[in-house]
Amino acid sequence: MQQSDRAVTTAPPDLLASVPDAVCRLDAEWRFTWVNAALAELLQRPPGRLLGRPVRDCVPDVLGSELQAHVHAAVEEGRPRAFEYLYEPHDRWFEVRVSPDAHGGAVVFLRDVDTRYRQQAAQARRLEQMAGVLDALPSPTVLLDGDGRILMVNRVWAGNAHLVRASGWEPADVGDDYVARIRQGLSRADAERIDDGLRLLRTGPADVVPRTFAHDYCHDLGEDTTWWRLQAARVDETGQVVVTHTDVSERARGERRLAWQASHDDLTGLPNRARVLELIEEALADESSRTALLFLDLDGFKTINDSLGHEVGDELLRQVGGRLVGQVRPDDAVARLGGDQFVVLARSCDTPEAAALAFRLQRSFTRPFSAAGLSVPVSASIGVAVAQPGQRRAHHLLSDADAAGYAAKAAGRDRVRLFSPDLRDAARWRMDVATRLRDGAMDQFVVHYQPVVRLDTGAVEGVEALLRWQHPERGLLAPDAFLSVAEETGQLIPITRWLLRETTRQAAEWARQGLALRMAVNISARHFSAETLVRDVRTALRDSGLDPEQLMLELTETSVAEDPTRAEDQLAVLRGFGVRVAIDDFGTGWSSLAQLMALPIGTLKIDRSLIAAAERLASGGTGAVLGAIVELAHTLGIRSVAEGVETAEHLRMVREAGCDSAQGYLLARPMAAADVERWAYRVRDGGGDSCAMALAGRLG
Repeated sequence: MQQSDRAVTTAPPDLLASVPDAVCRLDAEWRFTWVNAALAELLQRPPGRLLGRPVRDCVPDVLGSELQAHVHAAVEEGRPRAFEYLYEPHDRWFEVRVSPDAHGGAVVFLRDVDTRYRQQAAQARRLEQMAGVLDALPSPTVLLDGDGRILMVNRVWAGNAHLVRASGWEPADVGDDYVARIRQGLSRADAERIDDGLRLLRTGPADVVPRTFAHDYCHDLGEDTTWWRLQAARVDETGQVVVTHTDVSERARGERRLAWQASHDDLTGLPNRARVLELIEEALADESSRTALLFLDLDGFKTINDSLGHEVGDELLRQVGGRLVGQVRPDDAVARLGGDQFVVLARSCDTPEAAALAFRLQRSFTRPFSAAGLSVPVSASIGVAVAQPGQRRAHHLLSDADAAGYAAKAAGRDRVRLFSPDLRDAARWRMDVATRLRDGAMDQFVVHYQPVVRLDTGAVEGVEALLRWQHPERGLLAPDAFLSVAEETGQLIPITRWLLRETTRQAAEWARQGLALRMAVNISARHFSAETLVRDVRTALRDSGLDPEQLMLELTETSVAEDPTRAEDQLAVLRGFGVRVAIDDFGTGWSSLAQLMALPIGTLKIDRSLIAAAERLASGGTGAVLGAIVELAHTLGIRSVAEGVETAEHLRMVREAGCDSAQGYLLARPMAAADVERWAYRVRDGGGDSCAMALAGRLG
């Protein structure tokens, strides 16, 4: 017994006494041979009541437990064993380590891990619940820990792994650094933005940092480029973050389509005005090279569009755009501003190179276009502007090119014009005119009248109405200074409508005073295309009470030639109720005489340039050209009026040619309405022959 007692009191080294974990030694009979204070406190018994006593007496709850089974197994195997054990009397979890000895006994360590165990169990339950939530999400989703490593992925994320591998990258899985994995295939800017956003979510104070983060990025996955919206949210105070990835490719493609449509012309697919202005700004920002802009305005496109139809016109515009693209350099850009206007942006291009490019584009139009089985000839008026050093505004360069293009158009068809500062002044004048016309400058319009006299008797038979603008700063302006702008801005028809009302009113007033003068009024081609001419003339005649026979509408050859069928139809209606029709400025247009004679015209007004040419030919002995024209007109039943009679020689020549009437500075200059009355009465009081009085110098 003494030996047994000594065995009972034998204890492990003293260092175990201070261990905070509960420690005991059991012999082969499962008796406590040593216990430390922590174990005695756990069992709530003094050490003296434990030493030497069997476990079954001191801790009967252990019998048949998992603890007993593990200890027996460790002793039998002769190997240490560690496990977790719930001590039910205290309802606490312990981490147990068993170390067997050579005598069939064992040293047992019990560490209280209840708090940690329960926290881990709760976390495991949360993760299990989270896994269910993540798997229910339709988008690829991951859960990150506080260090940015992947704790969990959902089924969709795992299912995309084969696509990631097909793209040549390693898929991100549990345990991986999330940002390091998704950097594959991302732009540097996107990767850095995502890294910064997620780090702020994970590591920042919960009461300061935002709880969510979102970023859109583009990624090449498989064979397609996809767009994703990354949305991240902080889950708890540990810094865990859930990250979802929503495929927004369809929306992104739609937005890209809308962006493309917003910056490109629907018809030609070329950049539109807004986009080319951006391109010009970018080119001008490069100070190391010059930038040139070519402004192209198609000649006669409206006639093609109206005569052949809009479908042919649209196809023609597409072909023009394609031909221009084929002529420029790879770094240049072609854009359509709208209508029949195009621009070419030429980078790194000085003035000689820009001019050479303009002439090359001009030559490219010598080959006709083919549309709807037709060969359609087209030319272009081209304005060229080269940016000056320091020029940075795209609108300024476009304005300069536009001004040069306007000058090219005004000089005739198929011309090239380089920009010069005086064109900018002209453009500003056109802008001023357009603004004033829109803001009511019609109140400043006045009408002057130039008498038309018979050559056989010298009697006054009528007047031609000539529109003038009493400009508040520039004084009295002739039509050439503003009518072209009025036509561009859509003001020409309202102006002509006003002119018809004013002149018919004046002619009716003169008639009531016994001064029967036929009123001649100029009409533009725009009035034919608007198809309001008949109505406007009838309204003016009705309101004024003027006899239709006392109104003559004058049209130029060119205006008739633009749309002869439409002109013929409307003029026939007007002639039907008495209005007379005259061709003005004959000899300056390019239509055929046969085409003109198909119209219901009664008067041919021979332009002063033709009279001057006939004068030169007559002096050279080449024949009476003017007489031949007048004779042909008479054969067709058409009266002739000679314009620009300024000298006695002119008067003699037009009389000998057989002209019926004449007007010009020799006979009378354009004058205000009150002066017309005084002039007509002076002719009447002088015998009625204004030609004789003019030759005698009696008309002043």
